[in-house]
Amino acid sequence: MKMFVEPDDIYLHLSPIDFRKSINGLLVMVENELKMNAFTGALFLFCNKKRDKLKCLYWDKTGFALWYKRLEKHKFKWPNEMELSHMHLSEQQLHWLLSGFDVMGHQPLQYRASGL
Repeated sequence: MKMFVEPDDIYLHLSPIDFRKSINGLLVMVENELKMNAFTGALFLFCNKKRDKLKCLYWDKTGFALWYKRLEKHKFKWPNEMELSHMHLSEQQLHWLLSGFDVMGHQPLQYRASGL
């Protein structure tokens, strides 16, 4: 994703949202649900229930920008809802998400010798 800013932080809102929300509605969610300041320059990602649409909200020092992406055939590999309302992503994880890969990555395997 090419953007006009390089965000310091990227946050993924885990639960699906009502996609009729625009900038003001998403700002309320950032402040009330995520308990974060939307004016920091962080990038906030939101997904719809079908996981085929994504909205990205960020402050670019002159105003808020809202970026929208709709997939035609596939779904975003969105993490399952956990006890948390959001998760922090790295720039690499953002690129993985937008490219259709799972942002959670691979889970480490646990091995142990048999008979011990």
